[in-house]
Amino acid sequence: MPDLRRTRKHIKTALAVLLGVDIVALVVFFSPLVGSSDSRRQELNQLSTELRSKTLQVAPLTDLPKKVTTANRQIADFYKKRFPTQDSQIAAQFGKLAAANGITIEQAKYKEEEAELGRLQPVEVEADLSGSYVSLAKFINALERDDTLFIISSITLGGEQTGPIKLQMKLETYLKAGTS
Repeated sequence: MPDLRRTRKHIKTALAVLLGVDIVALVVFFSPLVGSSDSRRQELNQLSTELRSKTLQVAPLTDLPKKVTTANRQIADFYKKRFPTQDSQIAAQFGKLAAANGITIEQAKYKEEEAELGRLQPVEVEADLSGSYVSLAKFINALERDDTLFIISSITLGGEQTGPIKLQMKLETYLKAGTS
């Protein structure tokens, strides 16, 4: 025959444990640690706003591998388009721009400097030019807009009352290292 006293004792113990769990649940529910429903709602809104903010901050990082591939292709195109492989290309482009703008090159000196391994090789150009003021201005503008990278470091104007204006110009450009 089953022992009812022992079963009654187990049931009383189980009810006491459940009563204890209920009391703990009530304490947690009404505790200031958890806060009111308004404070929880306010915290939820704040966290939602923070989530949107963080999502906007990381948005530029989406498709990062694709962007890196595109950037590498653009860099390769930049180097191919803007930096000549032979020093004669620099002189040819400089002369072509001068002729297209009605400028006379009286003298031009090209000085190649040492390049670091795998880097661009700087080329310094000193030129004495002559032409009208308008054609010199157009020539300088054409140099700055040309696909070949020309960086003008100094310009000295000179001239006489009559005749063409003299212009001394120093500029630098670059060659792909190890290709001249």
